[in-house]
Amino acid sequence: MSRVDARAQPPGPAVGPGRREALLVLAVAVLIALVIGVAGLWRATPIERLDDAVFDGLMRATADGVAAPGTLVVDIDDVSLSAVGQWPWPRYRLAALVERIAAGRPSAIALDVLLPEADRVSLADIRKTFQRDFGIEVDIGGVPEGLLDNDGYLGHAMAQADVIGARYFYFDHATREAAPARPGVGFEGALGALDLDRAHGVLDNVAAIGAQTRSSGFVNMRMDDDGVLRRLPLLVEYRGVLQPSLALATAMRGLGVPSGTVASGRDGASLVIGPHAVPIDRKGQALLRFDDTPEGYARVSAVDVLAGRHAPEDLRGKVVVIGSSAVGLGDRHRTALGGAFAGSKVHAALVQNILDDRVPRAPEWGAGVALLAGVLIALILGGLHLAGRGLPTVALVTLGVVAGLGALAFVAFAYRGLVLPVAAPVLVAMTVLVSMFAIRFVLQQRAARRWRRQLENARQVTIESMSAVAETRDPETGAHIKRTQHYVRAIARRLRDTGQHTELLTDAYIDLLFLSAPLHDIGKVGVPDHILLKPGPLTADEWVLMRRHAEFGRTIILSTSRHIEGDNFLSVAAEIAATHHEKWDGSGYPAGLRGQAIPLSGRIMAVADVYDALVNRRCYKPPFPHAQAMAMMRDLGGIAFDPVVLQAFLDIEDEIIRIVAEFRDEETAAAAGAGGHVSGDAAEQGADPGRLGPPVLSTQE
Repeated sequence: MSRVDARAQPPGPAVGPGRREALLVLAVAVLIALVIGVAGLWRATPIERLDDAVFDGLMRATADGVAAPGTLVVDIDDVSLSAVGQWPWPRYRLAALVERIAAGRPSAIALDVLLPEADRVSLADIRKTFQRDFGIEVDIGGVPEGLLDNDGYLGHAMAQADVIGARYFYFDHATREAAPARPGVGFEGALGALDLDRAHGVLDNVAAIGAQTRSSGFVNMRMDDDGVLRRLPLLVEYRGVLQPSLALATAMRGLGVPSGTVASGRDGASLVIGPHAVPIDRKGQALLRFDDTPEGYARVSAVDVLAGRHAPEDLRGKVVVIGSSAVGLGDRHRTALGGAFAGSKVHAALVQNILDDRVPRAPEWGAGVALLAGVLIALILGGLHLAGRGLPTVALVTLGVVAGLGALAFVAFAYRGLVLPVAAPVLVAMTVLVSMFAIRFVLQQRAARRWRRQLENARQVTIESMSAVAETRDPETGAHIKRTQHYVRAIARRLRDTGQHTELLTDAYIDLLFLSAPLHDIGKVGVPDHILLKPGPLTADEWVLMRRHAEFGRTIILSTSRHIEGDNFLSVAAEIAATHHEKWDGSGYPAGLRGQAIPLSGRIMAVADVYDALVNRRCYKPPFPHAQAMAMMRDLGGIAFDPVVLQAFLDIEDEIIRIVAEFRDEETAAAAGAGGHVSGDAAEQGADPGRLGPPVLSTQE
């Protein structure tokens, strides 16, 4: 016979990328870059949040710990509130605080306290209350006229010190005002470059204060969606007039500049006030830069100022913001450098940024450049893949690109104040890399499946080639190997479904049983023809030679399997060939194994092999009818067969009948097609009991 070279195996799956795969990766990479880049242009929330996180990180990395040396916060803190005993303070006390500060000759004073209601402890208000409620005319003597009205007194003090007052704008509802809009700030220039928010209403200081305040600024603050304060609006429009924020109005007062210009340049719009250009976006918002934690910003307690417990140089030439950090007042904000920034410190930080020309700039061209950078990165990474570079190389290049973008963002922010939107190109790089791994994994899995199919085909061809050798010696068993394959698989599945041998009967093992079953009689090639094809009973010596076919089969298969590396799929075939004639009671051959000592594969094969030998014609016997064969096998449960395996076989009787019908021998099929009934005719002829031997199932099959 011709030798089958079991060492000839199909090649493994290719490890290098094919050109189609590489082009697919390149196309996917460019598509990813375009999608992410467009999302960046539209300021999609995920991209914006990533850019915000980068901005926060840059701010923390570049914070120098020198927090607003040109500004000072006079803090109405918890100690000050405790000392006075109420809030709001009487307006005369606020007036006294303003006068004390003004005496220190600061460059500007801002009052970050909004007082929209009249002071109910004013002497004039008390007199009106008694007159209205009790009809009593209270005569208050010895008090200067200016001190009878606390609000008027504070307004006078603020006017004398030229204090910037506070106001708050509404954007969701309108307020009724009979008086004309108060003056804002005069800005000219490229106003068309701005698309400012328009306020519909305002909350202002009580008239007695507001009327005497020459300049005011709004104190609105808008958190980002994640609750972090990163930018403040500097300008809004109200009733056709540009209104400044408290920080902008205070900075302009400190510089002595009454008006400014809106300039539009390559990077975007700016507010030019005196020698300073303040970067803003189209909404008139400026980015905040914090150089320290809230505790690092200079402050003096209001009660210390009132008591004179502060150094004169603390105020001289400084921009002073009066505000409150008291916990109960809720004017605290979360920022990149801390979660307890009082509003007054936020305004002080922005004023210092304006005076130092350190307001960060997010250039308008950033999103477009980020899109182009993402496409370029995608082309580079996809090009490397197309050039045949391995994924480790692509990963290293990706890490280099990400590190380079990080370094570029740091240098631009630290030395130019530019906030570059690097999140999109970084996300492109990482997503493209992950996509490459995913595509490579999917394609390799597909190649591996194809290779496994080729390997399984090779295994099947190997087994069928070997079994074909046995068929040439015993031509009457034409479809025998097909039927027994399917019997074995059906029995194994039934065993598993009923909870038997579940650890062993995995899908892979059942597939091996299916592939290996055809080799159960490969050892017959070693049996002489005059014995193998003898139509009559065998002699004792002939039986000895016939029974050796089990050992011959094991030897042949193991001889072949020695040339196969790794998981040896022929080991199960050798086990089946050697043990499928062993019997449950130990009377079988070649080793006389008993019970569980017989491998499960051999016990399953024994049931399948004997049943098929009974219901099909052999040179030494006619076929038995199915019912008779099943009865004979039932009788030998626990003798020849494992009772559990036999029961699984009996449970699937309908499937066994279907397999017999599907894979009939050509002679049987022809007889059935001509209207004959082979099994019945053969049964009438009877079987030669001498060839079958005692017991009847001790056949050479």
